[in-house]
Amino acid sequence: MTEQNIRVLIAKPGLDGHDRGAKVIARALRDAGMEVIYTGLRQTPEMIAEAALQEDVDAVGLSILSGAHMSLVPRVMELLRAQGQEDVCVFVGGIIPERDIPALKELGVRAVYGPGTSTAQVVEDLKQAVFCPPAA
Repeated sequence: MTEQNIRVLIAKPGLDGHDRGAKVIARALRDAGMEVIYTGLRQTPEMIAEAALQEDVDAVGLSILSGAHMSLVPRVMELLRAQGQEDVCVFVGGIIPERDIPALKELGVRAVYGPGTSTAQVVEDLKQAVFCPPAA
């Protein structure tokens, strides 16, 4: 597998209408040689999970600034599992309080990124996650 084979879905779940961060990450991943599918604004968890299945992605990035991460992320994770996509690496970016990060990781979220995270870190973390998935 090469970096060109990494397929990533970037999604904006919920009613949050601010997508600059999602677009910055999408571009950084694309510039790193990954194939990026951006779903656009106001996606439901069902729409995101279906897109992940249809696009046969290796990873799903969720950008959430609305504060609804503790309801949206669990639902996306549940739907991915129901579709047999347990191996899809899920990462979350946005305004996520530190106290919520352990619960998100317990759900299976691979990484949580806040404001100021370098795009290089996200690229490297994603390569590592896809090429070296966690042991079962």
